[in-house]
Amino acid sequence: MLHRFFAPTLDAGDDAVTLPRDEGEHLVRVLRLGVGDSVTVFDGRGHEFVGRVVAAARRDVRVQVLSRVDPVAEPTVAITLAQAVLKGERMDDVIRDGVMLGVSAIQPIVAKRSETTVGALLRGARMERWRRVALASVKQSRRATLPDIRTPLTFEHYLDEPAALRLMLVEPSAPMDPTRLTPLRSLSVPVDAGVLVGPEGGWDVQECTLAMERGVRMISLGPRTLRADAVPIATLSVLQFLWES
Repeated sequence: MLHRFFAPTLDAGDDAVTLPRDEGEHLVRVLRLGVGDSVTVFDGRGHEFVGRVVAAARRDVRVQVLSRVDPVAEPTVAITLAQAVLKGERMDDVIRDGVMLGVSAIQPIVAKRSETTVGALLRGARMERWRRVALASVKQSRRATLPDIRTPLTFEHYLDEPAALRLMLVEPSAPMDPTRLTPLRSLSVPVDAGVLVGPEGGWDVQECTLAMERGVRMISLGPRTLRADAVPIATLSVLQFLWES
């Protein structure tokens, strides 16, 4: 299986493309590839090509584009995972697995029980880290589309964003009487959907009330209380099964 490299400047009509510096260094210094080796390059927008390395200097790696590759099909429903920011590496894990399962975007959310702020996330360069995690997961899962890791928002600001369908995952004991995911089978398959998952401490009651006022559906995965980082993976898997994505 050929090694894959991200080439965001790639155009379908190009004869060759120069890899970004970090991608080129990975090709040369880590994988020890060189001139004449075959690889694949993808642009993050759904296009992928087989190519051959024609220059392999440490800061200048060029790949000759040879033939188009049919990438892994994207899900039919564009799902945005609106994940309340989790502690430590748990957020990295959610992004890695969410990208692997086919989300079209990840929207980090700062909820009332999140132990951070939007400003702290931006100052701490978390966005850059999450985007690196997403790219690594795209490579591993053989997707050719790089999901958008969006700028963090407060919960209230996220509710102003449009979506055909929004689902909010809450604990089975939540007072607003959440429904299971299976009734969604009776609804028309949406074009896009937003899936809201709370922080380790769960959603605040006021957040749930505000969400319901905005038409968000309250959903439970069943009688068990799952870890915050397990909820999005279970939910995405079930939704893709229900929507045959």
